[in-house]
Amino acid sequence: MAEDQRNAATEQIFVFQGGGALGAYQAGAYQALHEQDVDPSWLAGISIGAVNAAIIVGTPREQRIARLEEFWQQVSSWLDFGPSAPGEDNRRLANDAAALASAIMGVPGFFSPRFQSPFHWVADPQSRISFYDTEPLMHTLDRLVDFDLLNSCKTRLSVGAVDIHSGNFAYFDNRTRRLDARHIAASGALPPGFPPVEIDGRYYWDGGLVSNTPLQHVLNANDASRDLEIFQVDLFNARGDMPRDQFEVESRIKEIRYSSRTRMNTDDFARRQIVRRAAKRLLEKLPPELKDDEDAGILRSIGHEYDVTIVHLIHRRASHATHAMDVEFSRRSVEEHWRAGYDDARFTLEHPRWRERGRPHNGIQIFDLARERQRG
Repeated sequence: MAEDQRNAATEQIFVFQGGGALGAYQAGAYQALHEQDVDPSWLAGISIGAVNAAIIVGTPREQRIARLEEFWQQVSSWLDFGPSAPGEDNRRLANDAAALASAIMGVPGFFSPRFQSPFHWVADPQSRISFYDTEPLMHTLDRLVDFDLLNSCKTRLSVGAVDIHSGNFAYFDNRTRRLDARHIAASGALPPGFPPVEIDGRYYWDGGLVSNTPLQHVLNANDASRDLEIFQVDLFNARGDMPRDQFEVESRIKEIRYSSRTRMNTDDFARRQIVRRAAKRLLEKLPPELKDDEDAGILRSIGHEYDVTIVHLIHRRASHATHAMDVEFSRRSVEEHWRAGYDDARFTLEHPRWRERGRPHNGIQIFDLARERQRG
């Protein structure tokens, strides 16, 4: 885009969905964006998206890729089984074996299984409401994330969780409070596997229970003073094929549930942008005697004019993936997810439609260009 076509005050935002092991896709996408000097002023994430976002915000820019690599190498370190036997069926068996190993043994630097016995149920109340201990994740975050840098607010960070008592969404934002490892872990405390996280006397679960994407929060929280360029990095694709067996049914259910109606939210916001522009144009047509009318004041409040560009980068499930794709932390799969995110982001940034884009029509434009690469 030519410089004169783009508002100099455009705010670049990364939005990261939750999705466990699939989160390596976000790390790969970030690497490609980072290499092209796409530098966000705001990151918002849920669950593993919150972990990736915290590592990015809490790390000096020149060290971010290495720090992300360190995290993803750690969580996949002991599941390096090497290449599986040829064939899609054999790969699925290998993936399921890796997922089973994670369920039994846990994931290094992420979570470990609890001992389930009557003694532990009495001595450790958390063992009655969760199967795993996420203390390893707390230690990993404290080691990899510079929370002083994160809380300096050089880059904004918002992570979503759910208040167990009220059932309402809660966003922890470094502009309004000091964040630490608890806030990030709370965003990824998916029950019944993971325990709730206590913060200031309240208990929180994974934000994905309400919505697995923070896109709506970002759109609603914008103060309308700047144009937005949002890179939405999703780990579950709302679109998919008809399942052929029960395993594919489980995979499709998971995709539909955790895609969190991203496209619906985007389409709804696009309609609201059109209404905002129409309200502004209508106000300009009013005769002077109606400028101070109460209804005109209402139109004025929604008639803010700013442009929004949304880029979809969506992980598409491989044909050999199983219903346990989000808990399958094998080294091979993590590397594939990372590479897929990197290739999708590079393809998007090099696409003629992206490079030649102009100002959005009616205040919004949406790109889902990586889908062309995946079809090819």
